[in-house]
Amino acid sequence: MPLHLGPFVRWRSGLVWICLFSSGFTVIGGEHAATVTHPLPAAFSDLLPHFLLEPDDVYIVKNKPVTLTCRSTPATQIYFKCNSEWVHQDQHLIEHDVDPATGLPVMQVKIDISRQQVEKIFGLEDYWCQCVAWSTTGTQKSQKAYVRIAYLRKNFEEEPLGKEVALDQEVLLRCHPPEGVPPAEVEWQRNEELIDPKTDPNFFITVDHNLIIKQARLADTGNYTCVAKNIVARRKSSSATVIVYVNGGWSTWATWSACSAICGRGWQKRNRSCTNPTPLNGGTSCEGQSVQKSACTATCPVDGGWSEWSKWSPCGADCIMWRSRECTQPTPSTSGKDCQGLDLQSLNCTSEQCPQTASGAEDVALYVGIVAVALCLTLLLIVLVLVYRRKKEGLDADVADSSILTTGFQPMGIKPTKPENSHLLTIQPDLTTTTTSYQGTLRSRHEITGKFSLSNGPLLEPLPNGSHTLHNGKLPSDPNDFMNRLSSQTYFKTLPRDNVNTSYGTFNFLGGRLTLPNTGISLLIPPEAIPRGKIYEIYLTIQKKEDMRLPLAGCQTLLSPVVSCGPPGVVLTRPVILTMDHCSDACLENWAIRLKKQSYEGTWEDVLQLGEEVVSDPYYCQLEAETCRVFTEQLGRFALVGESLSMAAAKRLKLLLFGPAYCSTLEYNIRIYCMDDTQDLLKEVMQMERQMGGRLIDEPHVLLFKDSYHNLRLSIHDMPQAHWRSKLLTGYQEIPFYHIWSGSQQTLHCTFTLERQSLSTCDLTCTLCVWQVEGEGQSFTLDFNISKDIRPLDSDFLLMDNCTPALAGPSAFQIPYLIRQKICSSLDTPCPNGADWRLLAQRLKLDRHMSFFASKASPTSVILDLWETQHFHSGNLNQLAAVMAEIGKQEAMIFLVSDGEC
Repeated sequence: MPLHLGPFVRWRSGLVWICLFSSGFTVIGGEHAATVTHPLPAAFSDLLPHFLLEPDDVYIVKNKPVTLTCRSTPATQIYFKCNSEWVHQDQHLIEHDVDPATGLPVMQVKIDISRQQVEKIFGLEDYWCQCVAWSTTGTQKSQKAYVRIAYLRKNFEEEPLGKEVALDQEVLLRCHPPEGVPPAEVEWQRNEELIDPKTDPNFFITVDHNLIIKQARLADTGNYTCVAKNIVARRKSSSATVIVYVNGGWSTWATWSACSAICGRGWQKRNRSCTNPTPLNGGTSCEGQSVQKSACTATCPVDGGWSEWSKWSPCGADCIMWRSRECTQPTPSTSGKDCQGLDLQSLNCTSEQCPQTASGAEDVALYVGIVAVALCLTLLLIVLVLVYRRKKEGLDADVADSSILTTGFQPMGIKPTKPENSHLLTIQPDLTTTTTSYQGTLRSRHEITGKFSLSNGPLLEPLPNGSHTLHNGKLPSDPNDFMNRLSSQTYFKTLPRDNVNTSYGTFNFLGGRLTLPNTGISLLIPPEAIPRGKIYEIYLTIQKKEDMRLPLAGCQTLLSPVVSCGPPGVVLTRPVILTMDHCSDACLENWAIRLKKQSYEGTWEDVLQLGEEVVSDPYYCQLEAETCRVFTEQLGRFALVGESLSMAAAKRLKLLLFGPAYCSTLEYNIRIYCMDDTQDLLKEVMQMERQMGGRLIDEPHVLLFKDSYHNLRLSIHDMPQAHWRSKLLTGYQEIPFYHIWSGSQQTLHCTFTLERQSLSTCDLTCTLCVWQVEGEGQSFTLDFNISKDIRPLDSDFLLMDNCTPALAGPSAFQIPYLIRQKICSSLDTPCPNGADWRLLAQRLKLDRHMSFFASKASPTSVILDLWETQHFHSGNLNQLAAVMAEIGKQEAMIFLVSDGEC
């Protein structure tokens, strides 16, 4: 039975709380507990309690309990209640004290709250506690203190993402921290270092925790991390990589270089670099060309020429008269040579003209001197005659009869316009000979050893019988024996043992020609290129591209076949001319084309860059629309490599369409080859398809393939659906860009498998589309019968070159040997009016190579060599004679021989 002590009684769970305010004490009871307080002094009995310390919100971390504290004055009692229920008295820790300033009693109470207490009502409502203080006047309640369980989840609701941004661009990195109690604070790190917007105002952290970089700097490149933390834990987001890139910008153009030619038409260029600014961190490179080329014309040097001698002066007192001349016809200009010789000449007067002075002794001395001079001249004449006869004997040792010097002489039915010039036919053909062949050995009479000597480089051993005989200009040697001896030497172990793609021959000073039929590859050995008295075994062959991996980098691509000629190290006195196809679009503004040569060690070296030739180098290259001609004084292994300077650079591709010659099944395969537009690859594909039983079903097509990094796409459309269907699962096929651009894979092709509905269906009509992705393309209409086709499109239709692989001596040339010498002696000497080799180069449209020709001892012979390579199959001596007539050289009339005279 609870004790009734006052006006307020509260029962709960067997406990009695009794507060008696009127009598000045309180009893809080249970079964055995009661507390009685002393009344307040009368002076403070009318004061309400106020709180000196109120409980604050707290968080339970893990399993650690929290303590709530409350202090009030003046108070007679002070207790906590949580979630509207009084806390048991045993859970209170109460302390009494007196305020020294006012003398009022001060009471402080503390309670501990555990995680279990809070979890009992977790999810229903917040757990809160409130402090209640009593005095004789009344009660006061403190603020509510909320007790929460602290946590921080592991996963961010939104993590920052990496970005690539341009310089000075604004960057926004988002971050939404994990859910937590209390809410997590957010900070940002760059490369594990704290970002402080106060010290670096370029950073700004928004109220929703996002990071803003106001103007991206290069130094702002790095890994950014969002860090969330509260009293429980610290979490890090995944790093976001921010890359600040710089797009490249062109510098200003440099000044134009000097003209590449020292005479005639040449090139000059200027450069700019992508350094304003330099692209960084993946920024785009500059668009456009880094090199500009412009045609220029250099004034040719004019060598000086003597004027006519003046009249002799009157005889002087010393019995001598004088005459003079001047170097004015023409005057040397543009670094031309001065006149050679004397500009002043003296002569003794005759006795009649000489003033009468001297005695007889002086006349005797004069006569003695004249006799001595006459004897000297006689001896000199005898020596010249002997030298001439010895040279003639040397020529007879190498040339058996005069027909070798005039073989290839072409008759012409055009008569001279002026009959009185018929006496100019200074060279007559040998009409006693009915053959154009040279019968006999090519060795000179002075060479009796079994081996031929060379001054540098390894050479082949001579043929077993010790002699080399030509019949009809062709070389009858055993191919297998020659290739075996080649491959036995160290340098030649990489040579292919394919006799089909190899030509070889034995040559002396008369020169000759090696040709690989149906490949566009030939080697011209001009007369006098091999020293007199030397005989060389020379070969020409194609290397397979898959066996000769050239080190290509960047935008480089192989533009020609890899050609070997040798043996390397032979001594040449003049450049030979190697001709081979190329597949560039021949637009030098878009290309940097280099000639590469393989060294003895096997490394590839740049020996020439087109447009930057130096006339003193042993290499020179003439680039035509589809052919390049390499002048070289050193034999070896060569290839043409191009590096694109812009995306406009293009390679010529040849597309070949093949199908089976006979088809007895419902399936019909169309094979489409995509290869570099060179004759050697065309020959290889033709031979391969012939072995496979294929036939060409359409004419070859040429496609320009640009350096745009896009693949080549092929598709077939517009088939009659009632009779044919494609078995291709996708709408098109693609050949990767690099496979084509590298040029190292020879037979790239794709196959379209079609199926006909019936074996009786033989007519096929469709459209083939070929294009470069995001570029231009072509479409071809195919209309043929798969069982028979009368169109002349067999492989033999494209392989018409049946020329002899090796020709030696005059039979290898259009221009007879002696006629060639006559032309060279006539045009090599500079003429004041320009009617010399320079005008010949202009008439033959070769004036862009004027500097190269001028660097040679005989410019005319080099021009004629180049003409020989260009017109070997279609050469017409009449046309060359017409050019000579235009120049004004009467020696050109030697070509104009009537049919009757021949």
